[in-house]
Amino acid sequence: MTERRSLRKALRAARAGLSPLERRHAAERIADLIAKTLWLKPGIRVALYAALPEEIDTSPLIALAARRSATIFLPRIENDRARRMTFARPGTHRRYNRYGIPEPATSERIAPWALQIIFAPLVGFDTRGNRIGMGAGFYDRALAFRRYRHHWFGPRLIGIAHSCQQVEALDPLPSDTPLDAVVTEREIHVFRGENR
Repeated sequence: MTERRSLRKALRAARAGLSPLERRHAAERIADLIAKTLWLKPGIRVALYAALPEEIDTSPLIALAARRSATIFLPRIENDRARRMTFARPGTHRRYNRYGIPEPATSERIAPWALQIIFAPLVGFDTRGNRIGMGAGFYDRALAFRRYRHHWFGPRLIGIAHSCQQVEALDPLPSDTPLDAVVTEREIHVFRGENR
């Protein structure tokens, strides 16, 4: 586990070392690349996230999803101790969770399995679609049901990252949920590895 913590620290440092201009360019480029796909359609239920300062700004992607008439949801921590997260429609009211992340202050929720696409933040990813997050495991717990399905593993899980967050190989934990794709400022990686 120490090796994983060290890797997480190094990847976060690489991400934090990017200039504001590089960050803004990456956010815009990622939205442009996603705009060229058929992922965002009218009525599709898509989860996005409010980015932390060191993460890629998702506002260009949220604006794209709104223009495409997708139904947008954001993560909401329901139980921090149990690391339980659901998703809710963004509205005019919001609250801040203990990590300082704004989330919808509404009682209306949607289960993760009812979403069609989840765009997720990450700290690192590898060439097989393994993901390392911040370490709390909220996304892995919310998507644990995917490990027990034998045919369709929806919703599609798409990571958002800078290209400097890619590593050759990660050693996934049994609880880790693999990615279906990652979008960086350079390209879209689609995974069809043995971990599907």
